[in-house]
Amino acid sequence: MTSPPAPVPHPAATELRSWSLDAVGGLRHLRADLRAAVIGTPLDDEDGVGRITVVATELATNALRHGRGPAVIRLLQEPGALTLDVADHDVTGEPLFDERRPIGLGGLGLRLARTFASDLGWYRTLKTKNIWARFDFVRD
Repeated sequence: MTSPPAPVPHPAATELRSWSLDAVGGLRHLRADLRAAVIGTPLDDEDGVGRITVVATELATNALRHGRGPAVIRLLQEPGALTLDVADHDVTGEPLFDERRPIGLGGLGLRLARTFASDLGWYRTLKTKNIWARFDFVRD
């Protein structure tokens, strides 16, 4: 298992929206609100909205399943990108990629985030463990 790198997201990012989830039942509301929040940004197309929604769902689910709630999801805008920052309150844990787990047996959240996002990382604060995924406005 390997862990993604650990830089902090862009310091000039501004928060567009945030959500706090105590249970997976809140994911439906998160997805709908996230789609509305992306309208008017350069990611406002089927591909961009789809990628960011899948990653938000996967990272929030991981935070609820493997971390300590509530999960706090923030949508940030920085120059040239949107960033999802997902926090849980388990500061002792560490997000890990399980490269050996066969497809279909779970554990795909971080792998999907790494595939759909332009960049991925994580960091800790005194109270939270955060994983973030950046979505550049122009993809290579």
